[in-house]
Amino acid sequence: MKSDTWQVTGDRMKGAARKAHSCHASRFTFHAPAFTIIELLVVISILGIMAGLTVPVLKNFAKSDATLGASRQLLDGVARARQLAISQRTTVYMVFVPSNFWVVDGTGPEPTWWHSLTPALQTAVTNLAGRQLSGYNFLAHGAMGDQPGQHAWHYLAPWQSLPDGTFIAYQKFAQSPANFYTIANCDIYGFATNAIPFPTATNTSLMFPCLAFNYLGQLTVDGQTVAGRDEYIPLAHGSVLAEKDPVTKVLLLPVAPPIPNSPNVSEMPPGNSVNSYNIVHIDRLTGRAVLEYQKVQ
Repeated sequence: MKSDTWQVTGDRMKGAARKAHSCHASRFTFHAPAFTIIELLVVISILGIMAGLTVPVLKNFAKSDATLGASRQLLDGVARARQLAISQRTTVYMVFVPSNFWVVDGTGPEPTWWHSLTPALQTAVTNLAGRQLSGYNFLAHGAMGDQPGQHAWHYLAPWQSLPDGTFIAYQKFAQSPANFYTIANCDIYGFATNAIPFPTATNTSLMFPCLAFNYLGQLTVDGQTVAGRDEYIPLAHGSVLAEKDPVTKVLLLPVAPPIPNSPNVSEMPPGNSVNSYNIVHIDRLTGRAVLEYQKVQ
């Protein structure tokens, strides 16, 4: 009886050993499927094609986002100018940095004005040369507490600039306040100009493009502003490069002739301020601003 039990037990052990050996052998003889070199090359080619198709789209999204960011910043700037005018009960100017802002009369450099500045103020002017078409500031002509008839200028903030790669469309500065061009049924007149002390409130005044808000927060008639119309400010994506000396790479400023050329203004893609526009629209009666835009197709 015992021998029979041992025999059965031995048979079971042999069967288990054979099964384990079989599993162990199959574990080492199993081969997983793999890609061939041709298949890998095909996949890499497909990924390259997809990347080539999507990168331009992503770039356009980035440009659109940058211009929308500039639009929001400009909306905030207009709102701040309006609020400052209401709170200080005076006329507040939102002043913009044009091209070649150091040229007073358009006929040549003004070394008298330039040399009247201290070295620190000359540096401040030089720094603003990189903000042509994108820089702005707020000035008040008078403030609460001024004596009647003795209104002084006050700078209300440091100079600011729109995000890199964005600027106000050059045509807005090039057009006169009496002439306009049209984008999507919006008549874009040129900026009005006013004599603004620069670069501080006590320096000689230069003619700067600006918006003026009265103590009610409305767009006000001042300087060359034409009454009875809203204001439209188109934004662009691209670059504005101030002219530099070809040898020293130093910005050309009004220390001596010749007159520096206007900056190299390039919209990327070309014409985006008109074709895929973002326009800040300011209501003349309320002074409030909204954004009108066309989505990139």
